[in-house]
Amino acid sequence: MALTINHNMMSMTTARLLTDSYGKLANSTRRLSSGLRIQTAADDAAGLAVREIMRSEIKSLQQGIRNANDAISMIQTADGALGVIDEKLIRMKELAMQASTGTYSSDQRLIIDSEYQAMASEITRIANSTDFNGIHLLNGNLSGTNSTHNGAALKATGPMKVHFGTGNDSSEDYYYISIDNSTASALGVGLGATGATNGKSISTQQLAQTALDSLNNAIISKDKIRANLGSMQNRLQNTITNLSIQAENTQAAESLVSDVDVATEMTEFTRQQILTQSAVAMLSQANGLGRLAMQLIGG
Repeated sequence: MALTINHNMMSMTTARLLTDSYGKLANSTRRLSSGLRIQTAADDAAGLAVREIMRSEIKSLQQGIRNANDAISMIQTADGALGVIDEKLIRMKELAMQASTGTYSSDQRLIIDSEYQAMASEITRIANSTDFNGIHLLNGNLSGTNSTHNGAALKATGPMKVHFGTGNDSSEDYYYISIDNSTASALGVGLGATGATNGKSISTQQLAQTALDSLNNAIISKDKIRANLGSMQNRLQNTITNLSIQAENTQAAESLVSDVDVATEMTEFTRQQILTQSAVAMLSQANGLGRLAMQLIGG
């Protein structure tokens, strides 16, 4: 390489190498400070696309877990109210047993019947007032006899859709929770009971005796509702476990694509730091080559 004045090629080459090393050093610094291997599409275009898909999947799974937990809270609310209704039905059966014996007068049975009707009214009040986030649970709005609770209307009725999957496949991403009507009339007890039921009143000995069968049926109907809710709660808990495993493994895969390997990147950082320092030192030397030419001219 000739010694020239107009162009110091050695200095230009060293400056280019310094720029390259310094740029790579800056990239390593950015990755180490952020903890991410991919921050822009330029870092890894294909990797960025894969990472964003995984991130959306992770967020959807995490929201699905929250949705399932909300459904469990709703079921527990309904089950707690049914537990109170259970106590009322047991008391009503106790009153029917009391009124079915012949040792009470008609006036006394009317007093017993008044408590019986009060219990029935309380069951209806509980069923109509039990709600979760504004959704009534025990008044029949979520029963299977209504239309599907698909959210097409502003106020949907019918079995509630609990959505927890990342797609919209009926066999994979959601299922329905149905809760039958638990009012006193639906259970067939109290004066408001409809149809051919014997549980309307215990004001006479005969009515009290025949009410026992209706009360047994009411208790069985209530137990079926609670058993269905219990099995659905267990199902949701299993779903949460499965979703948590999916989210964890997807997060691990996303980390492999997106996160920086600190040990490897620190090695690269040190390498580029040394190259940059070396290039700075050599650029200082290369910039002094022009003075050698001046010495020849001056000589």
